[in-house]
Amino acid sequence: MQKDLKVVMPAEWEKQRAVLLSFPHEETDWHDPHNAADLEASLSPFIRIAQAIAYGEAVYIICKNKEKIAKMFCSTRNMTFIEIPTNDTWIRDYGYISIKENQEVKLLDFTFDGWGGKFEASLDNAVNTALHKKGYLGTTPLEHIDFVLEGGSIESDGEGTILTTSECLCNPNRNGGLSKQESEEKLHTYLGAQRVLWLDHGYLAGDDTDSHIDTLARFVNTTTIMYVKCEDKEDEHYEALQEMEKQLKSFTTSEGQPYTLVPLPMCEAKYNDAQERLPATYANFLITNDALIYPTYEDKNDTKAGEIFKEVFPDKEIIPVNCSKLIEQGGSLHCSTMQIAY
Repeated sequence: MQKDLKVVMPAEWEKQRAVLLSFPHEETDWHDPHNAADLEASLSPFIRIAQAIAYGEAVYIICKNKEKIAKMFCSTRNMTFIEIPTNDTWIRDYGYISIKENQEVKLLDFTFDGWGGKFEASLDNAVNTALHKKGYLGTTPLEHIDFVLEGGSIESDGEGTILTTSECLCNPNRNGGLSKQESEEKLHTYLGAQRVLWLDHGYLAGDDTDSHIDTLARFVNTTTIMYVKCEDKEDEHYEALQEMEKQLKSFTTSEGQPYTLVPLPMCEAKYNDAQERLPATYANFLITNDALIYPTYEDKNDTKAGEIFKEVFPDKEIIPVNCSKLIEQGGSLHCSTMQIAY
């Protein structure tokens, strides 16, 4: 990438051209050979998310059978159904990462290795190339990059600041285990990062991503960060999230001012049938052109989280989506989507 180009990764609240979704099917990790009905139930939150996004912008739905999926919607306005093979549905981590070079959008296709080799991901890693070849992105340039980077592991304020976690980006299972300095050099080269804020604490039980930032703390504007706050001293996350909060309080904006911090409540513990804790988090929300779409979990704090979002995003439609089914597979709402900058 030429050094004289002004490069920046747009913030999620900036204008979006479309949002990508990838739907479950019988050849993905969602398939339970002992319970065919479970796959059908899994489609419900994806349908709801797609409808919520289509409220204000285009949705590209990657699926196995577009005729079958299209029939599940009452209206397909703003929706395009595209048949591409996939291993899984978490397109936040293998979809395009949008940047701007001198105000022009460019799509980056980083390497996706199934969160450090935990899952088969060869089909997911090929999605960006296949989608681009089909012409849905027009003449928007695409660059393939031999570097492992997942969209859920980074947050951008749109002005050169990246928020991330050392547990993920410096993990030996990604790129051999880079130092913070080496990681910062990569983020500067590819995303135009001028500075990187590192969270060294915080995790969610049941999370396969090695502490993706979009499960813990999120930029909502250039001076405000929303984050998960744990107030239950008996919860296994208490100490780590207290340390995360302390570190967030030490961060300053590019202007040298403390960030406005907006805490989100911690969900009550959710478990699967094997009594394994699931990674329920309200931080996994999606900002779209007209709406703030947030996950709910049939939890006592669902309404409280919604009220907080209404205060922070007074000009957007606040849309809740029940994501209890998504966390059974280790992800949530934001993990299921990837926006393309306009």
